[in-house]
Amino acid sequence: EVQLQASGGGLVQAGGSLRLSCQVSGFTFDDYAIGWFRQAPGKGREGVSCITRSGGEDYTDSVKGRFTIARDNAKNTVYLQMNSLEPEDTGVYYCAASESQYASRRARDFGSWGQGTLVTVSS
Repeated sequence: EVQLQASGGGLVQAGGSLRLSCQVSGFTFDDYAIGWFRQAPGKGREGVSCITRSGGEDYTDSVKGRFTIARDNAKNTVYLQMNSLEPEDTGVYYCAASESQYASRRARDFGSWGQGTLVTVSS
């Protein structure tokens, strides 16, 4: 059974940092790209970042220079380091897995999803 477990969310003040983790099980981790998505209250799901099976990184413009994605294949885990957080970063963050060899931030490219972890950034 494919499982993705996101964790690490919480309440932080603007300017602070959080590190999200996505623990994966049930499939060959090395063969998949992993993406992070977020959904703010009342808004649609937005692709935030993706890391390919070979370690290529992709970010949406609003987080470039602030967020860093990384994968640890030995631990079947992908991390999203979020620095200089802004109130606009508030939302539920989801991780998802894609069989594509290319980086993507389109939800339809991801076939397996984890539950979300809530990030709240106060001003």
